[in-house]
Amino acid sequence: MNNYELMVIFTPVLSDDEFKAAQRKFTTLVTDNGGQIVAENPWGLKSLAYPIQKKTTGLYWVMEFIAPSDFNEKLKIQLLRDESVLRHMTTKLDKYAVEYNHKKRSGIPTGTEKVQEA
Repeated sequence: MNNYELMVIFTPVLSDDEFKAAQRKFTTLVTDNGGQIVAENPWGLKSLAYPIQKKTTGLYWVMEFIAPSDFNEKLKIQLLRDESVLRHMTTKLDKYAVEYNHKKRSGIPTGTEKVQEA
């Protein structure tokens, strides 16, 4: 079992319910294939750096999960089949990234915060 982070950019024309349903679809896919969801973070509507399919904004969603290494190909196929997905990226996390993400979620200082000047 490996730690992964999935970032998906959905088309901006999705309603709130459709966006949540798309998130549930991929979390269910992970859990049905023996994986475990560690964290989810829907970023919402953000501007894109460059147009994708003539769209300048997208609905961002980040999910951290633990899954077997052979699961990634199944996930990739489902992401490519889904017409509401503009782009996706799956990253394998090393132990330092997992520790950093855990600290950031818990509110523990990670050492990368900006210094506040008085």
